[in-house]
Amino acid sequence: MNILVTGANGFLGSWLVRALVARGHQVACLLRPGSDVSGLIGLGYERVEGDVTDASSLFRAVEGRDVVIHSAGIRRAATREDFMRVNAEGTRLLCEALVATGTRPRLVLVGSLGASGPSTPGRPRVEEDPLQPAEWYGESKAEAERIVFSYADRLPVTVARPPRIVGPGDHENLILFKLVSRGLRLELGGGPRPLTLVDVEDVVDLLLLLAERDEALGQAFFVGHPQPLTLEELQDLVAEALGVQPRTVHLPPAVLTALATVADGVTRVTGRRLPLNRKFARQLLVPAWTCSSAKAERLLGFRATRDPADAIRRSARWYKEHGWL
Repeated sequence: MNILVTGANGFLGSWLVRALVARGHQVACLLRPGSDVSGLIGLGYERVEGDVTDASSLFRAVEGRDVVIHSAGIRRAATREDFMRVNAEGTRLLCEALVATGTRPRLVLVGSLGASGPSTPGRPRVEEDPLQPAEWYGESKAEAERIVFSYADRLPVTVARPPRIVGPGDHENLILFKLVSRGLRLELGGGPRPLTLVDVEDVVDLLLLLAERDEALGQAFFVGHPQPLTLEELQDLVAEALGVQPRTVHLPPAVLTALATVADGVTRVTGRRLPLNRKFARQLLVPAWTCSSAKAERLLGFRATRDPADAIRRSARWYKEHGWL
C-alpha cells in the first residue's frame, strides 16, 4: 500500500515508519522544513514537506495515497487555542484534503486515552464511555475524534486511543528515568493511582491492523497492557533497569502542583520547556488512567502482549546509549 504518515519523525511515528518499510509498503512522511529526522535514518521513504496546519501542503501530500496514518500533533502548548489549532483544526484540514482527492483514502487517527479522560481505580475506560477529557490536550484530541467521525460518510475512518506509551526514544517518560537516575523516587500522597501502559510496538501493530481491516471502520479502539502499574511501581522498574537504589521522597499533591506551576512560569518567561509542567502534574494526580482493550480483542483478535517492564528495560539502555541519561 501507499501510506502517508504524519508526525513521522516523532517517537511513535518513527517506530511506525520502520514497521511499514519492513513490511514492504510504500511510505511517505509529512515533515516540516528543518525537522529532526534522526529517527528515520536508514529507512527508505518519500519526504513530503508540509504541515497539518497548512491546507495547501496537505492537498499535495495526500494525493495518490491508499492510507493516511495521522500521528502528528502537539502534547505541550501554552494555550488551549494552540492545542486546538494543531490537534483539532489540523485534523479537519487533513480530512478536507482527503475528501478532495475523490478516491476515499483510509484515515487512521492516532488519538489518546486523554480524549476519554481519567478512569476510576476500579473500572477502566471502555470505548462506549462518553469522552470526558480533563485538560486542554485531551480536549483537543477529543475534538479531533469528533471531527474524524463526522467525515465517516465520506471517508473510511478509524481511531486508536493509546494510553501512556513506553519504549526506546520516548520523551514523555524521560523525566521519571532522570529522577530515578539521580537517586529520587517520588511517592505521591493519596495513592495508589493505577496507569495502563503500552509498548510502542504494540501500538504500531494495532495501527497496521486498523490500516487494513474493514471491521475497524467507524470504530475507536483502546490499546494497552492488561495489567496496570502505579507510578511508584513504574519507578521501581526504572530503578531496576538502571541498577540504582533511589531514596523515596513523599510528595503531597499540593507541593507537586506548586512546583509544576513554577515550572510553567519559567517556561513562559524563558521559552525553555522544562520536564515538569502542570499538564504532567494533573495527569499524575488523577485517581487512575486505565483502559480496557477488550474491544480490539473481540473485533480484531488483537491483544497488547508485550510486557511494559521489558519496554522500560529497553528504554533505559537506549537512553544511556544515546546520552539522554
